[in-house]
Amino acid sequence: MTTRSYHVITYGCQMNVHDSERISGLLEEAGMVRAAGEGPSAGADVVVFNTCAVRENADNRLYGNLGHMARVKESHPGMQIAVGGCMAQKDRDLIVKKAPWVDVVFGTHNVGALPVLLERARVEDAAQVEIKEALETFPSNLPSRRESPYSGWVSISVGCNNTCTFCIVPALRGKETDRRPGDILAEIRMLVDQGVQEITLLGQNVNAYGVEFGDRQAFAKLLRACGQIDGLERVRFTSPHPKDFTDDVIAAMAETPNVMPNLHMPLQSGSDAILKSMRRSYRSEKFLGILSRVRDAMPEAAITTDIIVGFPGETEADFQETMRVVEASRFSAAFTFQYSIRPGTPAATMPGQVPKPVVQDRYERLVRLVDDIAWQENRRFEGQEVEVMFAVGEGRKDQSTNRMSGRARDNRLVHVAVGDDPAELPRPGDVATATITYAAPHHLNSDRPLRNLRRTRGGDAWELGTSEPKPVGVGLGMPTMRVG
Repeated sequence: MTTRSYHVITYGCQMNVHDSERISGLLEEAGMVRAAGEGPSAGADVVVFNTCAVRENADNRLYGNLGHMARVKESHPGMQIAVGGCMAQKDRDLIVKKAPWVDVVFGTHNVGALPVLLERARVEDAAQVEIKEALETFPSNLPSRRESPYSGWVSISVGCNNTCTFCIVPALRGKETDRRPGDILAEIRMLVDQGVQEITLLGQNVNAYGVEFGDRQAFAKLLRACGQIDGLERVRFTSPHPKDFTDDVIAAMAETPNVMPNLHMPLQSGSDAILKSMRRSYRSEKFLGILSRVRDAMPEAAITTDIIVGFPGETEADFQETMRVVEASRFSAAFTFQYSIRPGTPAATMPGQVPKPVVQDRYERLVRLVDDIAWQENRRFEGQEVEVMFAVGEGRKDQSTNRMSGRARDNRLVHVAVGDDPAELPRPGDVATATITYAAPHHLNSDRPLRNLRRTRGGDAWELGTSEPKPVGVGLGMPTMRVG
């Protein structure tokens, strides 16, 4: 029997990227192999769309791609198409109604059911739609095919208890469900044993961790526990919520050497009136106070954010408040979005929808300010040395510019000129000191020779071919940026 191939197409946030690694692991555990081809379907026998429902036109994007796949499927006998993720959770039967050539629709709560649903669709020759309202098993309990041998995602919670009026995620991911600290730390230790040296803790509201089992200091404790794991060099987390960001977390970040001095703190708006309308339970001065305390504890911290422009009811005065807070915050980068109506959210029916030309004008002004501040902040690094951990895929022009790229400890992107001597060439996962010679708004460049090149276990893992890892099984019930 010929081995079937698969291809997973991922849209959206880091949580979806994490889920896609689990989807790949499940399919490989079921005997499939990753397709070697290029393009939308990669020539695969099974194509899985892991969808996002957050941004505008997510529906059109999905159905446009599914329309293309209908033609591909006609010329590929036995091919199957599956749709999962937030759009599947939201649209359910509508997907098969609009695209009857889809074989499987599964939701955010039952990722583990995909192999069974594919087989059932094949045997019954009928579409299978299975959407669960509650989480069947924590995604981290599923097998995984990790994309990187030296860096990994670790989910600590799923779902969200907030009620932001612009966000549909709580309706699609459900209420917050927390993993036990021992399970999280066991997964991290196992990843480190496999060569992983950097982990990112994931949650829809990551610093609310512990709410389910009644420990408001659980997240700070988890960060400190990460600092006790030998071989774990870098720890990051995303995304926190200002209302839950407490001083014990700041202290844990500052006092735990492997917790990196970078923070992604979503602002959304600088206007207190708009924050209230968004149902964001903090105001601009509280937000700025958090940033001030973070920088007092970690002067080197790089802080990034999310901002929405044109939320219903936003006036020019409201927008100027956002510009004021951005100016005061000195973000190293910002993910900026034009507000878009998401059906099913309270904001979708609010009065005062802002005309598109007004939103576009404000968006362009905000981007100019964000880029200017980021460039000012980056120029401070010219002539300084930074520690870079090299990685695959960080520099799109690396091959043509004879560079390798990676991330500084504060998560700034660094492009480094390298020579041809293999003995001096860093591998993905390796760490070295780079002298910054030029700064741009979104990256730093180094054109001087690297210093202190350190061969790491993560680099060894990459060199041994574990950048193409096998699915990782689960033992004892425990598991192995412009966001759209």
